[in-house]
Amino acid sequence: MENAKTVNQEHSLSRRNLLTLEDFSKEEIYSLLELADYLKQQRKLGKQIQPLKGKVLGLIFEKASTRTRVSFESGMYQLGGTALFLSKNDLQMGRGEPISDTAKVLSGYLDGIMIRTFSHSTVEELAKHATIPIINGLTDLYHPCQVLADLQTIREKKGTLQNLKVAYIGDGNNMAHSLLIGCAKMGMNISIATPVGYEPNQMITDKAKEIGKQQEIILTNNPYEAVKDADIIYTDVWASMGQEEEQWKREKDFQLFQVDEKLLKSGKSTTLFMHCLPAHRGEEVAANVIDGPHSIVYQQAENRLHVQKALLTAILG
Repeated sequence: MENAKTVNQEHSLSRRNLLTLEDFSKEEIYSLLELADYLKQQRKLGKQIQPLKGKVLGLIFEKASTRTRVSFESGMYQLGGTALFLSKNDLQMGRGEPISDTAKVLSGYLDGIMIRTFSHSTVEELAKHATIPIINGLTDLYHPCQVLADLQTIREKKGTLQNLKVAYIGDGNNMAHSLLIGCAKMGMNISIATPVGYEPNQMITDKAKEIGKQQEIILTNNPYEAVKDADIIYTDVWASMGQEEEQWKREKDFQLFQVDEKLLKSGKSTTLFMHCLPAHRGEEVAANVIDGPHSIVYQQAENRLHVQKALLTAILG
């Protein structure tokens, strides 16, 4: 099987960073998805694929996580390597050490770093000074690993990515930004519905339009307009980590942007529902939607493991 050969060969992504999905070509993303499918299949068959024996991945967390931590730790273990969890309290970064010093020192100990943090500039600074691959596990600007898992899931369910339509409802946040770039890269159409004042970053929207010149990219303040003919309806929490003090205001501003059964039925009869989790039932999504037959959120969450294993194999193997 061609994918099996890929596991044991030098990959075009070897020793590359993943800061945003702009870093990878369409062909490279497809290669990752193929490898993720293969690794997932082998795990289901009970077979061990361990190309990362002796490799060590550092996991820097300035933002807490369930899926990111467990999927990266489990993934490294399953690939034969080791992961080190490093909170901000475990590193001198938390006590004022320059990021450049941390990057240079950790480059001598580790084979790669995954970082989940607030400011995207922190990830960029780490990548600038490190001599090992840096993976963006989430910043306030981008969430590329999540969208790789989303692409794998959509392809599994729909059989293709080309010309499908994703409708994202909610805050124009890091998920909206990475979906914009990911859909544009992969030949998918995307519509984003946000309340007034919560639109995605204009610079990122412009980048997506430049990348996806042939694709439909719509920004609207009307969720029903966004979901028309959508193959996927996607949402995220209204207040992300670090925005807790805005919770009450956001609940008020987003009250017409809940993905409920009425909105879901305004898409196609075959429309699927996705959420990057954690979800707040009764806020951004109704319980009967996320727990209903159109929801694929748990397959989506599981695929974080498989696509990240593919990413680690490609850049560290």
